[in-house]
Order: sequence, then C-alpha cells, then structure tokens
Amino acid sequence: MKSIETMNQINRSKHVAVMRTEDKQEFIDIANIIIEEGLEIIEVTLTTPQAMDIITTLSQKDNALIGAGTVLDSVSARMAILNGAKFIVSPSFDKETAQVANLYDVPYVPGVMTVKEMIEAMKYGCKVLKLFPATQFTPSSIKDFRGPLPTTEFIPTGGVGKKNHQEWLDAGSFAVGIGSEITKVYEQYGAEGLKQYVSELKGGE
Repeated sequence: MKSIETMNQINRSKHVAVMRTEDKQEFIDIANIIIEEGLEIIEVTLTTPQAMDIITTLSQKDNALIGAGTVLDSVSARMAILNGAKFIVSPSFDKETAQVANLYDVPYVPGVMTVKEMIEAMKYGCKVLKLFPATQFTPSSIKDFRGPLPTTEFIPTGGVGKKNHQEWLDAGSFAVGIGSEITKVYEQYGAEGLKQYVSELKGGE
C-alpha cells in the first residue's frame, strides 16, 4: 500500500519540515536547501500563498516527500492530493478529510490533544496522529497516552525544535514536526546558516 510506504519513509527520516512563508519562491528556495541537506520530508502548509503550486513543483523532485498541512476540509485535501501531496496533515480531525485520504490511499495525520480525539481519528483509519500543539505536553506524554492506546503513533508538532527534538524521539515519537525554526534560521543566517542547522538537527539522531 502506498500510504504505508509513505509513513515508513517519514518514520525513517524522523523529521518533518512544517513550513510556512509569505512568498512562493522563498518557500521553494528554503525547501531546495533542506532537501539537499537530507531533510526531505516537507509539509507545505496551505496558509502559504500559492501552496498548491509549491506542492506541484516540489513533488516532482525524486529525493523529497511532499505533503500538505493546515488542511481544514476534504475539498482542500483532494486538491492537494491531485497536485502531488503524498500525505495530509490537519490541526484537528475531520471525518470527511479522512475518507478522502483513505479513498486515495494517502496517509492522513490529524492534530489531537485528548484521548477522545485520538480514538475518533483511529476509528477512521488514522494510524499516526499529530500531537498538537506539543507545547501543551512533555515527551513523557507519549508513554501516558500509550497506556490506554498502545498502538498509537505520534508526531509532536508545535514548539519542537533543535533543542528538544531528540527528547521527543527518545520518548518514542514516530517523528517530529519542526516548524518556524527553519524559516527563522534562513532569514537570519541565510543558506549557509540553514545548511548548518539541518546538519546539526540530523546529526542528533
């Protein structure tokens, strides 16, 4: 199954670059840098201008896995998939989005905060859930949630960065979502600074 292969790739990489910029070309420039440095799983948030065009462009690269983030409804999910998105991420669970993703055999990773939300998402085939915002939890929360839900996998996102990503991975996270740090490093230190950042991030695995 295509969706299983996709999730295995995310699990191997351990890092998802959750990116949002104000400019299409800046997004592509940053993406090209981090892909070449080995950070090849990129979530294009749909709040980025021309996000669908970005997905189309980046999904043509052989050495990257491109998904769509901040997907709020099934229409957006379908459009993203048709533009080349290999996975769909939402800030919260949406039943219709799950059904569309299942139809196209594309993984759907919804944001959850409570056991009730987790169980609801799992009923619709969501195997991996986004723990969001991760700032509301600690790495030990992974073990706590696995008490009643032992098969659940988590991708903590929101407040996860170079300083604490390893703690989350060591606690058993399926992968982690690295957000605004990436664009901030690029804006402050340019391409070379971003290359160094990715090198240090990946080197800490």
